[in-house]
Amino acid sequence: MRILIAPNAFKNSLDAAAAAQAIQEGLKKSGLECVCECFPVGDGGDGTGKLLVERKGGRFIKTETTDSLGRKIAASYGLINEGRTVVVEMAEASGIKLLKQDDLNPLYAVTDGTGILIRNALDRSIDEIVVAMGGSATVDGGSGILRVLGVRFLEPGGREITDLPIGLKGLDSIDLSGLDQRILQCKVVVMCDVENRLLGEEGAAAVFGPQKGATKEVILHLEEALSRLRDIALKVTGVDMSEVKGGGTAGGAAAGLYAFLNASLVDGISYYLDSTGFKDKLEHADLVITGEGSIDMQTLQGKGPFGVALMAREKKIPVIGFAGKIPLNEIPELSEYFHALLPIGNGPADVNSAMADTYLNLLRTAFNTGALLKLSSGI
Repeated sequence: MRILIAPNAFKNSLDAAAAAQAIQEGLKKSGLECVCECFPVGDGGDGTGKLLVERKGGRFIKTETTDSLGRKIAASYGLINEGRTVVVEMAEASGIKLLKQDDLNPLYAVTDGTGILIRNALDRSIDEIVVAMGGSATVDGGSGILRVLGVRFLEPGGREITDLPIGLKGLDSIDLSGLDQRILQCKVVVMCDVENRLLGEEGAAAVFGPQKGATKEVILHLEEALSRLRDIALKVTGVDMSEVKGGGTAGGAAAGLYAFLNASLVDGISYYLDSTGFKDKLEHADLVITGEGSIDMQTLQGKGPFGVALMAREKKIPVIGFAGKIPLNEIPELSEYFHALLPIGNGPADVNSAMADTYLNLLRTAFNTGALLKLSSGI
């Protein structure tokens, strides 16, 4: 049996490569006669950029930048396609993983650090910039990135707003005269791991703000700031930031790059699988195992396991999904893509304990899956 192991990261617990390793180890220990190939995947979320660069045989450039609170840090971006394409991972500079829980402050968290990585990359001879946007600590509509690239956000009277994103509530005009023209000579691709738009009940502030420390009151302030940014951006660019699917990614940064840099917003997992030759790997697979922290209806909105399962279904290859959390009752829409969904938990546990045991839980679940496959095949 030829098994293709293609999990996404288990958020805040295990990266995709380690998850694939755990599954492979469990299958081998089961005694199932099989040939396994690990193909960890990313959908634009935290870790996607690293996976993409490694899979494409690229290299990393380390440089100084800032985190979302303006503190100096070192971070890396990748070069692929003979150095003509830059891969920037937002979580490397503006990620929530870089902050302690008590530090979360989306009213003042900014994406400047990601902008610094992009500006640094522009000093090279590049044709394309790919931004993996998941995992940010920010809800600034990309204003920090744009500020670093020369865009000025102005109050009435022409004074520049410095307290992004909350200061955008008082935005009066946007000055594009200083925009680094090199960015407009590049193709900009944004890998989105969600379909949410910028504003509203399903928008960047309302849905993702709480994950970044926003209370109900803070969400209202962020929504007002993003709405004002949308209004002025529409006057300046003629582009409505709130209309684009996926614009809510990374606190609306996707919408900001779409409006001001003419960025293409793409389904992150589809882009990753197409770019890395996943379809070719399926030609040699009898079974696919994927997974991530939770598999539910939201998975069908462009998450990693869905992209894997969708491509496998086209090849009529069965798919098993491992997850820390799965629906209690069968959901027909999920059953169309996943032949089996297996929870990896080993008993009652709080979230932190469960996440700490993810590697062992994946190993055990894969072992038992291998044992069942061995039993059913008579091996």
